[in-house]
Amino acid sequence: MRKNIFVFFLCGLFTWKVRSQSVNYDPGNIPESISKYASVVVRSENIEFVVTDIDRAKIHVHRIFTILNEQGAKALLFHEQADKFESLDDVEIKLLNNDGAIVENYKQGDLNIVSFGEGLVDDAKDYYKQLHATRFPVTVEVTFSKKYKGILNYPTYQILVAGQGVEKSVYIAKIIKKLDLRFKEENIQLAPVVTEDDKYKIYTWSVKNLAPVKFEEGSVSYESRYPCILLAPNIFELDDYKGNMSSWKDFGYWYANLGKGADILPKARIDFFAQLVSPAKTDKEKIRIVYDYLQNNFRYVSIQLGIGGYKPISAQFTDEKKYGDCKGLSNYTQTVLNYLNITSYQALINAGYNSEPIDPSFPCNLFDHVILCVPLKNDTVWLECTSKRTDFGTLGSFTENKNALLITENGGVLIPTPKSNESANLLNAYTIIDLKEDGSGTTTTRITGTGEYKEELLSIMDEKSDLQKDYIMNNWGFKDPGNITFSQGLCSGSFELSVKQEFSNIPDLNAGNKMFLAPRALKLWSVKLPKSEGRTQDFYFNYPFEKSDTTVLKLPTGYKPEALPTPKNAKNNYATYTSKFWYDDKKNQVYSVVFIMLTQNRIPARDYGSVKNFFDKILIDNSEKIVITKSK
Repeated sequence: MRKNIFVFFLCGLFTWKVRSQSVNYDPGNIPESISKYASVVVRSENIEFVVTDIDRAKIHVHRIFTILNEQGAKALLFHEQADKFESLDDVEIKLLNNDGAIVENYKQGDLNIVSFGEGLVDDAKDYYKQLHATRFPVTVEVTFSKKYKGILNYPTYQILVAGQGVEKSVYIAKIIKKLDLRFKEENIQLAPVVTEDDKYKIYTWSVKNLAPVKFEEGSVSYESRYPCILLAPNIFELDDYKGNMSSWKDFGYWYANLGKGADILPKARIDFFAQLVSPAKTDKEKIRIVYDYLQNNFRYVSIQLGIGGYKPISAQFTDEKKYGDCKGLSNYTQTVLNYLNITSYQALINAGYNSEPIDPSFPCNLFDHVILCVPLKNDTVWLECTSKRTDFGTLGSFTENKNALLITENGGVLIPTPKSNESANLLNAYTIIDLKEDGSGTTTTRITGTGEYKEELLSIMDEKSDLQKDYIMNNWGFKDPGNITFSQGLCSGSFELSVKQEFSNIPDLNAGNKMFLAPRALKLWSVKLPKSEGRTQDFYFNYPFEKSDTTVLKLPTGYKPEALPTPKNAKNNYATYTSKFWYDDKKNQVYSVVFIMLTQNRIPARDYGSVKNFFDKILIDNSEKIVITKSK
């Protein structure tokens, strides 16, 4: 699900029109301090957001930016969304050359329009226009407006993004005095100038001559990464539902009110679920049965939380259609559990393995997902109602270690979601390599996964055979076989995938009576991490994990090992790696055993260099060879 937060990188949001003639379009006039590391430079940006009543607002944007090179070409796409709460008006897009002459000019009627939402969102539409440039630099001038009939989110002032410099930008928020607003600085210290007139309180933020922010691969998710000002209402109204966002408790009351009347099922369905769970002896067993039923019979439809879709669709609709978005499926599951006399709470959350938890001190609607929390007497069960693969009672990297807003009968309550450790995500591989004297042979690898790796294995088996082959080669380092066979099996809490390969030549190199072989068929680690020099942002792995691999190399008759890789033992504050090798003379087999453990997924920037060095050494270890020689 995507967030209904305004991002101004491509088109900005706009303000009262500024005379474009005041801008010198020549890229040569951009200060080198701004252009040196930039792919896009904002020449002039004016944004004015005006709230005229609790449920009425408008925003005007006028933005001129120069795309310096092909790396900034994605800024040639204009894209906005609208629905019954937000209307798009007064769009004008110009592509200009360095002299300011118009090369392309489009009005609102020239935009491409695509409806989305599968009928769950009223009048939801994507508006877009792709501009074209055969050479760079080019300049784009964008003007548009939006009107709001009901408003929940105040648009963020996104000051900088990666690769974008700014010559001049101004954001003005005019709020009718009886409402006011709240704001929070992110990754910047920028106080507004605050003034008043007879009707409005006026906040003005302005910046000049800002150099680009460097993109750092693997850092926190977009909305928390770059300098911005978050804005939020105190009181608001959306679709005739009035609410208060000055506290999490009050915001929870508002959200709970949206779902009233959506928790009803016909008697026949109530009786069905009562019969379905009748074998269960405990509430937890009943919850598991309901969750299994949901996974096996319903599908997820992606509807953005906030594009006309805050109010969950009714449980009856979900039951009949057998699909829903996250809040619809969570509401449905909650409804079923309520009929079974099991209390549960919908939980709003900002999802993503590298998304920072919601700030408890700043109530603001940055949520983009809904899950379900079921508190029991001696346990709490968390349910990811959108997934067909996530195990019962687990959340995974998408929603773990976050601050979730429980929607309770006493309003909103912000609580942390569980945090997994490395033992939740296990990948174990066992490979037998049957090598023939001519270098041909077979490999059989049995891979068992739990947690995130279980989901990964299940995903692989959903793909066509050619994509399965590509995946194991690109992600696990398998060699390209002449023939390959996949088989699978589901165990309690884990999934097992077997990969059998037939090769005309297994060794990496044949030299006379010697063969040089990779120590294992599957590489437990094959990713080269981003550079560490100058890093300022924390690095995120997808999740903590434990991986192990045992490889048995059956040597051809007459062959003996001449050299085995050196055993390794490495450890730091976040990870452990061991490898060892030995030869069994009686069986004429070489054994390779490797183990990797990562204890947490977020690595502070100050420690990233040592962690990168650790995993780089694993890559080097992967390149070592087993050398076998034929006896004379």
